[in-house]
Amino acid sequence: SPPVSLARKPQFQLLTGKANCGLASLKQYLQPTSLAQDLPFVNQSCLCAAAIYLKNMVTQYWQDREPAAGEVIFPFNIHENDRQQIREHIIEGIIRCPESIRAQLTMCLRAIIRHDFPGRWPGVVDKLQMFLRAQNSSGWYGALLALYQLVKTYEYRKVEERAPLLAAMELFLPRVQQLMAQLMPDATIFSVLIQKQVLKIFYSLVQYSLPLRLINTSVMTQWMELLRQVMERDVPAETLEVDEDDRPELAWWKCKKWAMRILTRVFERYFQGLVATLRVSVFTDAAEVVDQYRQKRYVTPRVLQQCLLYLSQGLSHSLTWKHLKPHVQILNQEVIFPLMCYKDEDEKLWQEDPYEYIRMKFNLYDDHALPATAAQSLLCSSSDDGVLSPDAHGPSADPRRKDGALHCVGALAELLLKVTCSIQMLLEDVFDTIPILSSCGYSLGYDWFKQVWADCTRVCVAQSCWVLHCFSPLRFHDEVVLRRAVELVKQDLVEDKEMPVKVEAAIALQTLVSNQQQAKVYIRPFIRPVMQELLHVVKETENDDLTNVIQKLICEYNQEVAAIAVDMTRNLAEIFTRVLQSDEYEESEDKTVMALGLLSTMDTILTVMEDHAEITQQLEAICLQVIGLVLQKPVIEFYEEILSLAFGLTCQSVSPQMWQLLGVLYEVFQHDCFDYFTDMMPLLHNYVTVDTDMLLSNPKHLEVIFSMCKKVLSSDCGEDAECHAAKLLEIIILQCRGRGIDQVVPVFVHAALERLMRGVKTNELRTMCLQVVIAGLWYSPPLLFHTLDSGSQPLTAHFINQWINDTEFFIGLHDRKLCILGLCVLMELPTRPSALEAVVAQILPSILLLFLGLKHLYASRVLHKPELLPRGNAQDEDHNGEAQHTYEDDFWEEDCLEGTPLEEYSTPLDYDNGEDEYLFFTNALLIQNSDTNWYQRLTAPLSDDQKKQLQEIYSIAQQRKANKSQWYLCFRRSRHFSHQTPGQNKPSTTSPTPWM
Repeated sequence: SPPVSLARKPQFQLLTGKANCGLASLKQYLQPTSLAQDLPFVNQSCLCAAAIYLKNMVTQYWQDREPAAGEVIFPFNIHENDRQQIREHIIEGIIRCPESIRAQLTMCLRAIIRHDFPGRWPGVVDKLQMFLRAQNSSGWYGALLALYQLVKTYEYRKVEERAPLLAAMELFLPRVQQLMAQLMPDATIFSVLIQKQVLKIFYSLVQYSLPLRLINTSVMTQWMELLRQVMERDVPAETLEVDEDDRPELAWWKCKKWAMRILTRVFERYFQGLVATLRVSVFTDAAEVVDQYRQKRYVTPRVLQQCLLYLSQGLSHSLTWKHLKPHVQILNQEVIFPLMCYKDEDEKLWQEDPYEYIRMKFNLYDDHALPATAAQSLLCSSSDDGVLSPDAHGPSADPRRKDGALHCVGALAELLLKVTCSIQMLLEDVFDTIPILSSCGYSLGYDWFKQVWADCTRVCVAQSCWVLHCFSPLRFHDEVVLRRAVELVKQDLVEDKEMPVKVEAAIALQTLVSNQQQAKVYIRPFIRPVMQELLHVVKETENDDLTNVIQKLICEYNQEVAAIAVDMTRNLAEIFTRVLQSDEYEESEDKTVMALGLLSTMDTILTVMEDHAEITQQLEAICLQVIGLVLQKPVIEFYEEILSLAFGLTCQSVSPQMWQLLGVLYEVFQHDCFDYFTDMMPLLHNYVTVDTDMLLSNPKHLEVIFSMCKKVLSSDCGEDAECHAAKLLEIIILQCRGRGIDQVVPVFVHAALERLMRGVKTNELRTMCLQVVIAGLWYSPPLLFHTLDSGSQPLTAHFINQWINDTEFFIGLHDRKLCILGLCVLMELPTRPSALEAVVAQILPSILLLFLGLKHLYASRVLHKPELLPRGNAQDEDHNGEAQHTYEDDFWEEDCLEGTPLEEYSTPLDYDNGEDEYLFFTNALLIQNSDTNWYQRLTAPLSDDQKKQLQEIYSIAQQRKANKSQWYLCFRRSRHFSHQTPGQNKPSTTSPTPWM
């Protein structure tokens, strides 16, 4: 029986209502009865429902599952007795069942093999072998379908993980090869279906790795000969009576398709392993199929595409190239060029459904399998060898030929851009390389753009825009030409009535603006109508490429966009709402991509409007509606994007509405958003640092944030998320130092220590948990030590020992700085815990190690990333030779110099006016004036080199002190350690030791 949570769903109840009446009959297919025709008649819809029910149960509940953390009830699984029954009879079911439910049963088998083979079900090999070796051919097809599931399960696995499959294929491969050879003379539908399935198995076996233990040169040669026979075999003439749209689904053509896919893949990956005669003969077979197409004989698009791709690969090998070279001119003129031209079906689709035309043209997933794409690849490969020949025909005004010529030009863009630096040189190269442009009525010169656009069909105009897009990086010697090009594409976007033209014009305009500085200037006065038209086109077409265009134009014209930012965002929000609430949303992946693009565009507007407070306030209401819609549905795949929107709305201030959102996010977090805590982190950081007063004014705010951090730290959600949770606790403590959060600091510290005590795998999480405690020490030493020792087991000694032992693992600027400040606080404590006495000899060496790391980090950032320095440290470090390479640099890994990703979340210690670690440390050393014995114990372990480093630190501290502004020089920080300060020692004016 299914789990209660599933059984209560209406769609499940509807399915099981039909399934119940079909399960009995389905069960009979899974029993070892003699013949399928002996089974009773059953309603097909009930049988299909039963098969779907079984597939859903197997795919979801076959694998053993353990209860979640904190739960004692085991989740529902299919019982092992039922599993054994299904394993025992599933292959028979696939062999004997009707075609209507075979796909469901094969999916069941795939899931079972994935979880049970070879461990729980090694017998599947023997069972398949029994059916494949049987003389009765009725079981071959179903057995091959089952074998295909086994091979597919291991298709994408690493070579070392494929051992169980290869062991099985040592038995199966010779047999399936024998079947293929045996059935080759038989062109009946039953025979060809079996051949097709054999080819699919072989393709999945060799697609990513060639198992040499199974396939040596002799075996591969035999397989290649079989594949050649498939390609050379004629398709029955009666297939021409089938509607042309349905012919690609015929088994004879599918057999050729899979044969060609294998040949292409083997040629691509294992060319050197093929004997020379075989390389040439297979190449000849592919060329003959292409020639059939040239002679107007029917070839399915997929087979033609694979053959063209095969020829394209052969051009890079001299052995095959010399056989193709004499035919290249005919190939270009009569195959490649016609494929690149506009076709009747394109025209029909443009006229009847221009939006579908746009979707098809920009669908990259479908585009790779088109013959035109393979022809484009072949064109580029052949042109690389300088073999494009002139069209023999005379001048022609045929718009389709013009479109094809333009398609050729754009296809060669990548090659021409490597050798061409200007538009003038491009025109010369193109007309020299593709004289068909001249034959189509084009002439060389600066009037080229005008000729292309004048009196052209809208198809050619769209193609011309695409060509401009392809060559937009080229330099325009004459700005008049550039201006003409920009005006034309702008005009096509704003004024043209055809949506496909508008889409191509929009993309061309954006690439010109991004690559040509003058184009950016030309368009600036028209940015408002351009953006308005772009939004209209996006609304009409829902094309994701245009959302990228809008984003890039927003970044290029951020000042001009400010005037229309609110209207743009409102339009984007309306489009997003329409997309999300459309009936097709659940079924269409394109809708999801489009919605993501819209959210990203709104986020871009928020980012560029960050400094415009009034505009941001108006954008907030619109964005909150979008956020609410996503959370209400809910649509989990958009959580990352809406959290980014919320972050953008809180960078400068946090409105009451955004504080209300915190409560909503907490509720969502409890159910769906647990895996998105790292995405929530920037927003939560803003809540803490941008509006700390409001955070502390309502205890509920702090409680909500801590609850989220606590849940992450106490659950098994990965150490990356746990690092973020601990970092947020540290930020709160540092941000609220001196703000009276004494009640929550112990709770934060306990949460970090509990996670630390559970065992940690990574250094990052261990040091991050320690930093929470160190932040507590910085907040108030008495409060921290009281917290550590108030439990049943005192933790002060454990904390101090762990801290000292892990000092080397604190990397990055902030982490090292906090560690130094914390150790300085320990040095200055008037009443020292006994655990500190045990590590006194390690305190100063640990601090010096941290300073050495800071030295290299500052020096690295002076050289490579000076903008990351928090203040004028670049001059200080460079003045002392810090930026120069020394032998010590070799001891520091690059990771130690790059800092940590969590340093992006700033704290008061990281601000320009934050505590200076050099000055704080040298002031802490003044402890020698009040406690000489303690000071001597601290410095006694230092070597001569460490004393020299101490002197360098003192020099840097003095320079930093001198660089402080006058008001800061007059300010002397109090050193009283009461409730919130480290000690009771007053600053001394006594000079430090001569070597310090």
